[in-house]
Amino acid sequence: MPAAHPKEFRQDVIAVARRGDATIAQVAKDFGISESCLRNWMHRADVEDGHRPGVTKAENEEVKDLRRRNRLLEQENEVLRRAAAYLSQANLRLGQSPK
Repeated sequence: MPAAHPKEFRQDVIAVARRGDATIAQVAKDFGISESCLRNWMHRADVEDGHRPGVTKAENEEVKDLRRRNRLLEQENEVLRRAAAYLSQANLRLGQSPK
């Protein structure tokens, strides 16, 4: 897989393509990238800028963080449920009278 292009490079290429002085194909060729790559960059930039519907990078990161937090809370709840069940069983055994 080829190395990722720096963010500044992508921003510059997108700015040139948005100016409309040349076709997408020509801009891509001038910067040495594929036309589909440039179209993908422009699509993501449109989503990030709010010009097109979609999930932004910030929203995606927030969802990942929330899922991670949710998974941790579910694990903590399971530990507490098991501890409560264990302690209630121990209390029942202690509370029984010897026969």
